Amino acid sequence: MAFSPALFAYRLATRALEPLAPRLLDGRVSKGKEDPVRVDERLGLASIARPKGPLVWIHGVSVGEALSILPLAERIRKDRPDVTVLVTTGTLTSAEVLAPRLPQGVIHQFAPVDGPQAVAAFLDHWQPQLGVFVESELWPNLICAARQRNIPLALVSARITTKTYEGWQKAPGMARSLMSAFSHVWPQDAEGAQRLSHMGARVEGQVNLKLSGEPLPYDRAEFSRLSGLIADRPVIVLASTHEHEEQALAAALRGLAPQLLLIVVPRHPERAPDIVQSLQQDGWKMTRRSVGGDIDHNVDLYLADTLGELGLFMRLADVVVMGGSFAPALGGGTVGGHNPLEPARLGKPAFCGPDAANWQQVNRLLKQAGGLVSVLAPDQLRDQIQTLLDNPDAARAMGDKARRAANEAAAGLDRLWAALQTHLPPPPKPERRQPR
Repeated sequence: MAFSPALFAYRLATRALEPLAPRLLDGRVSKGKEDPVRVDERLGLASIARPKGPLVWIHGVSVGEALSILPLAERIRKDRPDVTVLVTTGTLTSAEVLAPRLPQGVIHQFAPVDGPQAVAAFLDHWQPQLGVFVESELWPNLICAARQRNIPLALVSARITTKTYEGWQKAPGMARSLMSAFSHVWPQDAEGAQRLSHMGARVEGQVNLKLSGEPLPYDRAEFSRLSGLIADRPVIVLASTHEHEEQALAAALRGLAPQLLLIVVPRHPERAPDIVQSLQQDGWKMTRRSVGGDIDHNVDLYLADTLGELGLFMRLADVVVMGGSFAPALGGGTVGGHNPLEPARLGKPAFCGPDAANWQQVNRLLKQAGGLVSVLAPDQLRDQIQTLLDNPDAARAMGDKARRAANEAAAGLDRLWAALQTHLPPPPKPERRQPR
């Protein structure tokens, strides 16, 4: 691949600055931003041996990208059990969320910092047959070093925001150099396809990995236990909520039905003490899951401040309200919403707020199908949710529409996998049994 002047300057600068990486990582460890046991992975030093045989490497940066990786990783392992899948991410939270969900034969490592030595150490150890970058993770040294080793690369489920696109327009030569390194480019939507084409990419198709995937996992025994405690109480789950949302949404839904139970699942469980303080001031009788609190007839709000259990609580819901979509209307920052396919795959009727910047295509699809309703503010939820609680058949029909739309949206993964597997060696032939 050809190096533009900007790309060449970047590589020189990162080579000069890379000796500072260990000290910077130590500082992040002290702030709780890196895993002290696995921090050397960020320098390209693997914590486990590479399994024998072909290996596909999939990279995404944070929780959203990490979760969208799972359907592709599961498909590879299902169709090609002889292939190891390596997933790399860059945040502690993503590693924690992925840990219980990774299929057998899928390895997680923290991504190396984008310095030449760290990248070389990473690639020397793992030697992938194929590299898949998810969404908009364009680390120049990582991409260049992989292509120099003739590792085929794919940029899939690519999402280029207006801000990111405008930034790349300031270095068009560097953008073209990086785009030329990818054998396959599959953006999420037509807008992304147009922007990536202008950046020099050879767009092959469209796929949104967040539209693919299985329903969120859950603990069956715990589901049965909590179902028994809840009995026939109506349940509304406030899912993946952010600052300002818990208090406003709870207030808007208070007293909606006799014995109503609200289950609040914050996006960041570490916010729990602040959430408890604000909701108790409003007079909620609540308990907190992370400290052993349980549901009884005195509890009207259950704070599910744990990681990896959203699938459990969504299954308990009669209605789901997606957080991360009301924050701007309540004076908070823009979040962009969270994945409405999570309740849709479970056949749950769902509502969201006006901020769905990260999920516009998905929201539009589900709303057209009749499986999702968006409102401008929390106080607009009350009447519409009341209708569903009063009419279980209508709620069930809305959930069924959501499930059907989610299933139809998952077809893009088949096309993507057909393109990617051309870079893998043929699967081993089954051994013939020797006649006795």
